Amino acid sequence: MHQWAERAATVRVIGTGAMGRGIAQLAAAGGLTVELADIRFEAVVSAVEHVEAMFDKQVAKGRMTADDAAAAKGRLKPVGEPLTPLQGCDLVIEAVREDLDTKRELFAALEKAAAEHTVLATNTSSLPVTAIGAALRDPSRLAGLHFFNPVPLMRLVEVIPGARTAGWIPDALADLVRRLGHEPVIAPDAPGFLVNHAGRGLVTEALQILSEGIAEPVDIDRIARDVLGLKMGPCELLDLTGMDVSHPVMESIWTGFYTEPRYRPSRIGRARMEAGLLGRKTGEGFYTYVDGVKQEPPEATAPAVDPRPIWLDPELRETLGVLLSETGVEVETGDEPSGGAVVLVGWRGLRGAPHPERTLGIDTFFGLFSRITLIVRPHLDPEAGRAGLAALLAAGRSVSVVRDAPVPVAARLLASIVNVACGIAEQRLARPEDIDTAVRLGLGYPRGPLEWGDHVGAERVLDVLELLHVDTGDPRYRPSQWLVERSGGGLPLTESGTSPSDLLG
Repeated sequence: MHQWAERAATVRVIGTGAMGRGIAQLAAAGGLTVELADIRFEAVVSAVEHVEAMFDKQVAKGRMTADDAAAAKGRLKPVGEPLTPLQGCDLVIEAVREDLDTKRELFAALEKAAAEHTVLATNTSSLPVTAIGAALRDPSRLAGLHFFNPVPLMRLVEVIPGARTAGWIPDALADLVRRLGHEPVIAPDAPGFLVNHAGRGLVTEALQILSEGIAEPVDIDRIARDVLGLKMGPCELLDLTGMDVSHPVMESIWTGFYTEPRYRPSRIGRARMEAGLLGRKTGEGFYTYVDGVKQEPPEATAPAVDPRPIWLDPELRETLGVLLSETGVEVETGDEPSGGAVVLVGWRGLRGAPHPERTLGIDTFFGLFSRITLIVRPHLDPEAGRAGLAALLAAGRSVSVVRDAPVPVAARLLASIVNVACGIAEQRLARPEDIDTAVRLGLGYPRGPLEWGDHVGAERVLDVLELLHVDTGDPRYRPSQWLVERSGGGLPLTESGTSPSDLLG
């Protein structure tokens, strides 16, 4: 552990809103003396009372002993004014409102008041650390320390060095974060830092799928949850954060990277923001909310149609064929379908199928273990389509019906998630292990995106992106060189590999 992190004893937290209170609770529980400061002393008093009440709740739940809670409460020191003499502080963490001028003015004053050994940290979630530090005579002592809300529960902390941050500070702050029981990642001072940057892969692609009319929001979410294993689908996630928050972030990251197509926002996002369809906070977004509870449309139910035999292409016979036969569906076993059979083929065989009026596609990219995605082309006879849907529902699987596209929904979402992460690694904005940790802890994905790409197979992810790139001509699907270099080369996406510095160092 860095010596500074080991001996650090006192931190001043400036700002007593939700973030300031959470940081204070974490630091006090972790053994630091916490000086709470705000321009309104009554806010400081309220914050101390809130944090003390949180310690009492921890005791009641058996997560903290009464003695530990009493000791943590004793480390809370209300000091009032932010510039109250702070010669004894090892660290100052600013958690005031997200306004560049406000933060610059505060840090310029703190620089004059703090001791030389005091490290200055901003909890900004979006403003460039370098821009904040530009107001300082010595910007080397400033870094970003981005906690996530709620701080005690969200273990991830982004440590963000600015362009002039002293070289020892990021590692020292990371060690202090570990000392407090949280998990640090070194994030770039770039638009979105690391978590918000990596998160563009899911939500921007979901909005692109919506804009193409491929699937409804509920089906995108169900596929993301049931097939990819995400805790929350992209549309319900946008409803949770609020489109008034999410869309400006998308635009900020897109413009911050000089209109890189992979981060391109959607007209849908801006239109919904301007219409006030913000999500939970307004009661209406991609879903409606009654007393804060999402009203999700019911799952597809079997249509009333006469049963028809089902013919499966060889890719599906050993899996879906067995499943359908066990539920009484007539499955043809001949080399060619009969004249009345509904034809089910894997998604790659749908385009150019010989009987388009009675052929539906099945997404087989992730197997058929959970939700089935049924793919419809415009040539399909609706009666044949309904018969195919009824057969699949009879097999006891949930089914999402979507429009045909070069690549099914789940594979598009995953490929975008992996490609954006590969782009971050390619630009050396963050280490592969930090990218994966940030996404797992900050976004709740079942795997880090690079690890996920390795699990699925870099070659398969590359194939999806190349299909989309060729079919649409859209540069948003341009494969990252990081992915291209590792596909088929035996080097995992999670490894940096050899660089010129390894030969010269």
